Amino acid sequence: MSTFTVNRKLLNPKFEGYKFDFVDQDQVVSRYPLQHPVTQATTSTQTWLSLHEVQSRITHNHLTLSSERTSAVYVDEEYNVVLIDVTPETLFPSFRIVFELPKPISSSFAHSEYPSASYISSELLLVSDGHGFMYLLRTNSSGPFQLAGIYQLVVDGSVTPFLIDSAGQVTSDYGIALLSSSHRGPKPDTPTKKSTPVDFDVWAAKVTFTLTEPSEVPQTIHILWNRRGEQVPILSQYDSSQKAFMLIGGSPYRDVKDVVSPPYEPSPDEIAPVPRVGENLDAMQVDPAKPPPYSWTQTSDSVTVAFPLPSTTLKSAINVKFTVTSLTLSISDSVSTTVVPLPTYHSKMFWDGISPSSSYWTWDKEAEHSFGILSLHLDKQHEGTKWMQVFASAGKSMAAELSPEDVEVPETLDPSELWLIRESLEKYTAALLTGEDASGLGLGRGVPSLGEGEMDEEVDSTVGRTTVITWVYLDGSSPSWSNPGREYPYTLLSTPLPGHRRHDLFSLVLKEGLDGPAYDLQPASNEPDLDIAAKWIHTSTFPALGFVLASKQDVRFTHHNENFVFALESGLRNRGGNMYVYRRAKPSAAWAKQSILKIGDGAGGALLGVGAFCVEGHDVILALTEKQLVIVRTW
Repeated sequence: MSTFTVNRKLLNPKFEGYKFDFVDQDQVVSRYPLQHPVTQATTSTQTWLSLHEVQSRITHNHLTLSSERTSAVYVDEEYNVVLIDVTPETLFPSFRIVFELPKPISSSFAHSEYPSASYISSELLLVSDGHGFMYLLRTNSSGPFQLAGIYQLVVDGSVTPFLIDSAGQVTSDYGIALLSSSHRGPKPDTPTKKSTPVDFDVWAAKVTFTLTEPSEVPQTIHILWNRRGEQVPILSQYDSSQKAFMLIGGSPYRDVKDVVSPPYEPSPDEIAPVPRVGENLDAMQVDPAKPPPYSWTQTSDSVTVAFPLPSTTLKSAINVKFTVTSLTLSISDSVSTTVVPLPTYHSKMFWDGISPSSSYWTWDKEAEHSFGILSLHLDKQHEGTKWMQVFASAGKSMAAELSPEDVEVPETLDPSELWLIRESLEKYTAALLTGEDASGLGLGRGVPSLGEGEMDEEVDSTVGRTTVITWVYLDGSSPSWSNPGREYPYTLLSTPLPGHRRHDLFSLVLKEGLDGPAYDLQPASNEPDLDIAAKWIHTSTFPALGFVLASKQDVRFTHHNENFVFALESGLRNRGGNMYVYRRAKPSAAWAKQSILKIGDGAGGALLGVGAFCVEGHDVILALTEKQLVIVRTW
């Protein structure tokens, strides 16, 4: 499993804040009007969109940077592919139409997408019209781009709209593009207030480079593999050293063959029992609800699990063994049996690794209680990792097939509530003996303890996006080291500036408390037979980044390079948006620098895209608004 381990030496607990660093706006910001305006109103406004689809449209990047040149493309409101060519010496842009996409006469799709594009190489460009068709174009330094192929995504016999998330050249003969589309479940037969469930497909499309004349008839896209998740991918990246794709999103992306259909929800009439002749259902006894086999809570560096045991249990009868990945727990047979089964676990896999040398257990019993508490105190191997469950197999099977140790147990909010398991079980056993109704018993409120202390800090808790990483090989299989099904979530604050950069390593900025540590993805070993996990190294920190970003409610894009984090506002409500710049500080510095630049002047419209290329060791940022191109020279 690829993990993010914080280097404490790169954190600065003595950091006090950011000081304003004045940057002359006229020296670093230039605006140029667009002869061919771009719009975000190309999709239908008469269709229902899920929350994740709306979020995807808000953060959609309408600007595509060349991977090797100081140029970019976008699709204007008339479905023209417009090339922006920036002269490196003067940073002066030129604009020209290089290809005209067939304009949709009328939207026959209930859910169309924005046009999107991605460079396979400096000579090849893929463009999607957002209505299910993709065009392979050969670039030209002076004239129009040449059409090299037309493709369509066909799903269940019909053309499906999609976005191009990324593309890359694998060999000299072909490349692979990652596409994403929405997948709606079947509509219910009867009217219901519930909306149709929406998932999101990721498609790996093989694009072959040929020198033959392209056919005017669209070809069906050659799909290598298909994954499905609950949210739209935020970012995708091909790691050539691993020969695998990295999918970053708010949910894991499973092989479609492994995706479990949502459980059938019976109607109230189906739930209501039908009495037989002479049968009185009201007189029937209802078994009380059984409490879960254990309760648990967690902090950023530990997990505490509480098991109820009869108070007559001797400490010598308790056998506990920890390993890095598993638990072995048994109670001696000499202990008297009760109506509640004793816990038994044999090499039961934890949700994530622990440090067995610093983990321990305690046994607490009181004479006035019929149950005592066996507490396991587990030190997390990966500090800051939030556990979804105690055990890896919890909740993975159908309810009817679950063994007692595999039931899904909600995390408890307050650690003191762990002791309620004793009272709950005493009431439960008493109810079984007396026939009283004990329904409604349970433990805790099912709210993660890591949220405690932030519940009254709504702004701080909403910064960043909760995401996971899914790794997929070229053939669609999952690397053994990625532990599919056990991906752990993290909070993403910033992704790299789109476009080519002088820094070759892919990096992410995550949230660690209030800070923003930056992690570089290290290249894998050159040995082809070694299946080694992707390794992330904490290389630097943007102190208090989570804190300062929490107050920026109108930010549309947040990206970074080695030295800066850039947070760009959308610029809605007839006003220009700002770009907030936060400079990385040394680990011992008490203060860091921040700057504010005005990107929009109020006349350019909303910010729709951003990217960067490198000139003489400095990134040059392109910001695309509806009516302007803004160029920012970094310093």
